[in-house]
Amino acid sequence: MAEQKQAPVSAVGSNCFKEAVCIDAGRIYDSCTDKDCLTDLQVYFTDQVQPLVDNACSVKCKEVEILTVYLDVEPVPFNKGFYSVDLTFFFKVTVTLSASASAPTATVSGVAAFSKKVILFGSDGNVKVYSSTDPRNCCEHDNTNMPKASVHVVDPMCLDAKLVECGCRPPFDCCVSLPQAICCRFDGSFAGCQPRKTVLITLGLFTIVQLERCVQMMIPAYDYAVPDKESESASASDPCEVFKKIKFPVNQFFPPKLSESEDL
Repeated sequence: MAEQKQAPVSAVGSNCFKEAVCIDAGRIYDSCTDKDCLTDLQVYFTDQVQPLVDNACSVKCKEVEILTVYLDVEPVPFNKGFYSVDLTFFFKVTVTLSASASAPTATVSGVAAFSKKVILFGSDGNVKVYSSTDPRNCCEHDNTNMPKASVHVVDPMCLDAKLVECGCRPPFDCCVSLPQAICCRFDGSFAGCQPRKTVLITLGLFTIVQLERCVQMMIPAYDYAVPDKESESASASDPCEVFKKIKFPVNQFFPPKLSESEDL
Protein backbone atom coordinates (compact mmCIF):
# COMPACT_ATOMS: atom_id res chain seq x y z
CA MET A 1 0.00 0.00 0.00
CA ALA A 2 1.36 3.39 -0.97
CA GLU A 3 2.21 5.71 1.89
CA GLN A 4 -0.28 8.55 2.24
CA LYS A 5 1.14 12.02 2.85
CA GLN A 6 -0.61 14.20 5.36
CA ALA A 7 -1.80 17.53 4.02
CA PRO A 8 -0.14 20.55 5.64
CA VAL A 9 -2.07 22.30 8.36
CA SER A 10 -3.37 25.66 7.16
CA ALA A 11 -4.71 28.61 9.07
CA VAL A 12 -8.45 28.34 9.64
CA GLY A 13 -10.30 31.00 7.69
CA SER A 14 -7.10 32.33 6.15
CA ASN A 15 -8.94 33.19 2.93
CA CYS A 16 -11.96 34.80 4.58
CA PHE A 17 -12.08 38.53 5.31
CA LYS A 18 -12.93 39.11 8.96
CA GLU A 19 -12.44 42.77 9.84
CA ALA A 20 -10.54 45.93 9.15
CA VAL A 21 -7.84 46.59 11.72
CA CYS A 22 -5.66 49.61 12.44
CA ILE A 23 -1.91 49.12 12.48
CA ASP A 24 1.03 51.40 13.15
CA ALA A 25 3.37 51.23 10.16
CA GLY A 26 6.15 53.18 8.51
CA ARG A 27 4.93 54.75 5.27
CA ILE A 28 7.59 55.70 2.73
CA TYR A 29 6.73 59.15 1.39
CA ASP A 30 9.68 59.55 -0.95
CA SER A 31 12.79 57.69 -2.03
CA CYS A 32 15.56 57.90 -4.60
CA THR A 33 18.25 55.69 -6.05
CA ASP A 34 21.75 56.93 -6.76
CA LYS A 35 24.71 55.57 -8.66
CA ASP A 36 27.75 57.61 -7.60
CA CYS A 37 31.27 57.38 -8.95
CA LEU A 38 33.51 58.72 -6.20
CA THR A 39 36.77 59.86 -7.75
CA ASP A 40 40.07 60.30 -5.89
CA LEU A 41 38.86 59.77 -2.34
CA GLN A 42 41.73 60.22 0.08
CA VAL A 43 42.45 57.28 2.37
CA TYR A 44 43.57 58.14 5.89
CA PHE A 45 45.96 55.89 7.80
CA THR A 46 47.09 55.79 11.42
CA ASP A 47 50.58 56.70 12.56
CA GLN A 48 51.44 52.98 12.71
CA VAL A 49 50.57 52.39 9.04
CA GLN A 50 51.56 55.69 7.40
CA PRO A 51 55.33 54.87 7.30
CA LEU A 52 54.54 51.84 5.13
CA VAL A 53 52.56 54.07 2.77
CA ASP A 54 55.38 56.65 2.62
CA ASN A 55 57.91 53.96 1.62
CA ALA A 56 55.66 52.25 -0.95
CA CYS A 57 56.05 52.64 -4.70
CA SER A 58 52.82 50.93 -5.79
CA VAL A 59 49.39 50.18 -4.36
CA LYS A 60 46.49 47.88 -5.19
CA CYS A 61 42.99 48.05 -3.74
CA LYS A 62 42.06 44.75 -2.14
CA GLU A 63 38.72 45.38 -0.44
CA VAL A 64 36.36 48.20 0.53
CA GLU A 65 33.60 47.80 3.08
CA ILE A 66 31.19 50.24 4.69
CA LEU A 67 31.83 50.88 8.37
CA THR A 68 28.78 53.05 9.00
CA VAL A 69 26.66 55.86 7.57
CA TYR A 70 25.68 58.99 9.50
CA LEU A 71 22.36 60.59 8.55
CA ASP A 72 20.98 63.99 9.46
CA VAL A 73 17.54 65.29 8.47
CA GLU A 74 16.68 68.99 8.29
CA PRO A 75 13.61 70.76 6.83
CA VAL A 76 14.19 72.71 3.63
CA PRO A 77 13.42 76.42 4.17
CA PHE A 78 10.54 77.87 2.12
CA ASN A 79 9.72 74.43 0.72
CA LYS A 80 7.13 72.93 3.01
CA GLY A 81 7.14 69.17 3.35
CA PHE A 82 10.63 68.71 1.87
CA TYR A 83 13.70 67.72 3.84
CA SER A 84 17.41 67.56 3.15
CA VAL A 85 19.12 64.33 4.12
CA ASP A 86 22.84 64.67 4.76
CA LEU A 87 24.69 61.37 4.51
CA THR A 88 28.29 60.71 5.48
CA PHE A 89 29.72 57.34 4.49
CA PHE A 90 32.77 55.87 6.20
CA PHE A 91 34.67 53.17 4.31
CA LYS A 92 37.29 50.75 5.53
CA VAL A 93 39.79 50.50 2.68
CA THR A 94 42.20 47.57 2.57
CA VAL A 95 45.13 47.91 0.18
CA THR A 96 48.34 46.03 -0.58
CA LEU A 97 51.54 48.07 -0.67
CA SER A 98 54.80 47.22 -2.37
CA ALA A 99 58.11 49.01 -1.77
CA SER A 100 59.76 47.44 -4.83
CA ALA A 101 59.17 44.76 -7.42
CA SER A 102 61.10 42.17 -5.40
CA ALA A 103 59.93 43.20 -1.92
CA PRO A 104 57.05 41.37 -0.24
CA THR A 105 53.72 43.18 -0.16
CA ALA A 106 52.11 44.54 2.99
CA THR A 107 48.36 44.58 3.54
CA VAL A 108 47.10 47.61 5.49
CA SER A 109 43.76 49.28 6.15
CA GLY A 110 42.67 52.90 6.32
CA VAL A 111 39.55 55.06 6.29
CA ALA A 112 37.91 57.05 3.51
CA ALA A 113 34.86 59.28 3.90
CA PHE A 114 32.29 60.70 1.52
CA SER A 115 29.40 63.10 2.12
CA LYS A 116 26.37 63.84 -0.01
CA LYS A 117 22.97 65.49 0.31
CA VAL A 118 19.60 64.56 -1.16
CA ILE A 119 16.26 66.38 -0.91
CA LEU A 120 13.11 64.30 -0.52
CA PHE A 121 9.46 64.86 0.31
CA GLY A 122 8.64 63.81 3.87
CA SER A 123 5.20 65.39 4.36
CA ASP A 124 4.26 67.45 7.43
CA GLY A 125 4.00 66.32 11.01
CA ASN A 126 3.08 68.70 13.82
CA VAL A 127 2.45 66.21 16.60
CA LYS A 128 5.00 65.07 19.14
CA VAL A 129 5.28 61.34 19.70
CA TYR A 130 6.24 59.77 23.03
CA SER A 131 6.45 56.07 23.79
CA SER A 132 6.42 54.10 27.03
CA THR A 133 9.37 52.10 25.69
CA ASP A 134 11.47 55.26 25.20
CA PRO A 135 14.20 55.18 27.88
CA ARG A 136 14.07 58.99 28.03
CA ASN A 137 10.34 59.19 28.81
CA CYS A 138 11.05 60.12 32.41
CA CYS A 139 12.84 63.27 31.29
CA GLU A 140 11.67 66.28 29.36
CA HIS A 141 12.90 66.27 25.79
CA ASP A 142 11.78 67.76 22.52
CA ASN A 143 10.38 65.34 19.98
CA THR A 144 9.70 67.22 16.75
CA ASN A 145 8.39 64.19 14.84
CA MET A 146 10.84 64.55 11.97
CA PRO A 147 10.56 61.94 9.22
CA LYS A 148 12.87 58.98 9.55
CA ALA A 149 15.64 58.72 6.97
CA SER A 150 17.18 55.39 6.00
CA VAL A 151 19.77 54.39 3.45
CA HIS A 152 20.19 51.00 1.80
CA VAL A 153 23.70 50.47 0.50
CA VAL A 154 25.97 47.63 -0.54
CA ASP A 155 29.74 47.55 -0.21
CA PRO A 156 31.14 49.72 -3.00
CA MET A 157 33.15 48.59 -6.00
CA CYS A 158 36.79 49.68 -5.97
CA LEU A 159 37.47 50.97 -9.49
CA ASP A 160 40.96 52.41 -9.09
CA ALA A 161 43.72 53.07 -6.56
CA LYS A 162 46.85 55.15 -6.88
CA LEU A 163 49.73 56.37 -4.75
CA VAL A 164 50.60 60.08 -5.00
CA GLU A 165 52.98 62.49 -3.33
CA CYS A 166 51.21 64.84 -0.94
CA GLY A 167 52.99 67.86 -2.41
CA CYS A 168 52.14 67.07 -6.03
CA ARG A 169 48.38 67.51 -6.03
CA PRO A 170 47.16 69.77 -3.23
CA PRO A 171 45.09 70.16 -1.25
CA PHE A 172 45.37 67.07 0.95
CA ASP A 173 44.28 66.79 4.55
CA CYS A 174 47.31 65.95 6.64
CA CYS A 175 45.15 65.54 9.73
CA VAL A 176 41.58 64.32 9.82
CA SER A 177 38.97 64.43 12.56
CA LEU A 178 37.14 61.10 12.61
CA PRO A 179 34.41 59.97 15.03
CA GLN A 180 35.69 57.98 17.99
CA ALA A 181 33.52 55.03 16.96
CA ILE A 182 35.54 54.87 13.72
CA CYS A 183 38.97 55.47 15.25
CA CYS A 184 38.61 52.70 17.83
CA ARG A 185 38.47 50.10 15.05
CA PHE A 186 42.07 50.78 14.06
CA ASP A 187 45.37 50.46 15.88
CA GLY A 188 47.18 53.75 16.31
CA SER A 189 46.14 57.37 16.05
CA PHE A 190 44.90 59.41 13.10
CA ALA A 191 45.88 62.69 14.79
CA GLY A 192 49.24 64.34 14.20
CA CYS A 193 50.13 62.20 11.21
CA GLN A 194 52.20 64.01 8.55
CA PRO A 195 52.07 61.85 5.40
CA ARG A 196 54.55 62.20 2.55
CA LYS A 197 52.40 60.02 0.31
CA THR A 198 48.71 59.30 0.24
CA VAL A 199 46.41 56.77 -1.40
CA LEU A 200 43.56 57.90 -3.63
CA ILE A 201 40.78 55.51 -4.58
CA THR A 202 37.83 55.63 -6.96
CA LEU A 203 34.65 53.87 -5.84
CA GLY A 204 31.34 52.94 -7.43
CA LEU A 205 28.51 53.32 -4.92
CA PHE A 206 24.86 52.24 -5.17
CA THR A 207 22.37 53.64 -2.65
CA ILE A 208 18.64 53.93 -1.97
CA VAL A 209 17.58 56.75 0.36
CA GLN A 210 14.09 56.81 1.90
CA LEU A 211 12.02 59.15 4.04
CA GLU A 212 9.25 57.57 6.07
CA ARG A 213 6.81 58.45 8.81
CA CYS A 214 4.98 56.30 11.30
CA VAL A 215 1.26 56.42 10.41
CA GLN A 216 -1.92 54.58 11.34
CA MET A 217 -3.36 52.56 8.46
CA MET A 218 -6.49 50.45 8.04
CA ILE A 219 -5.85 47.04 6.50
CA PRO A 220 -8.08 43.99 5.95
CA ALA A 221 -7.54 41.19 8.45
CA TYR A 222 -8.18 37.57 7.48
CA ASP A 223 -6.95 35.60 10.45
CA TYR A 224 -3.97 35.09 12.69
CA ALA A 225 -0.88 33.90 10.87
CA VAL A 226 -0.68 30.27 11.92
CA PRO A 227 2.37 28.56 10.36
CA ASP A 228 1.33 25.80 7.95
CA LYS A 229 4.76 24.18 7.68
CA GLU A 230 5.84 21.41 10.00
CA SER A 231 9.37 21.46 11.35
CA GLU A 232 11.86 18.85 10.22
CA SER A 233 14.36 17.93 12.91
CA ALA A 234 17.78 16.76 11.80
CA SER A 235 18.52 13.39 13.32
CA ALA A 236 22.01 13.31 14.78
CA SER A 237 21.96 9.52 14.69
CA ASP A 238 21.61 9.35 10.91
CA PRO A 239 23.62 12.14 9.27
CA CYS A 240 23.46 10.38 5.88
CA GLU A 241 19.70 10.97 5.73
CA VAL A 242 20.29 14.66 6.29
CA PHE A 243 22.98 14.67 3.60
CA LYS A 244 20.61 13.05 1.09
CA LYS A 245 18.25 16.03 1.36
CA ILE A 246 20.96 18.51 0.36
CA LYS A 247 20.84 19.43 -3.32
CA PHE A 248 23.87 18.69 -5.44
CA PRO A 249 25.93 21.90 -5.86
CA VAL A 250 25.90 22.00 -9.64
CA ASN A 251 27.08 25.60 -9.85
CA GLN A 252 30.20 24.76 -7.89
CA PHE A 253 31.28 22.26 -10.55
CA PHE A 254 29.96 24.10 -13.61
CA PRO A 255 30.35 27.90 -13.31
CA PRO A 256 27.58 29.88 -15.04
CA LYS A 257 28.11 31.31 -18.50
CA LEU A 258 28.23 35.05 -19.12
CA SER A 259 24.57 35.18 -20.17
CA GLU A 260 23.53 33.28 -17.04
CA SER A 261 25.64 35.38 -14.67
CA GLU A 262 24.06 38.58 -15.98
CA ASP A 263 20.64 37.27 -14.95
CA LEU A 264 21.72 36.63 -11.37
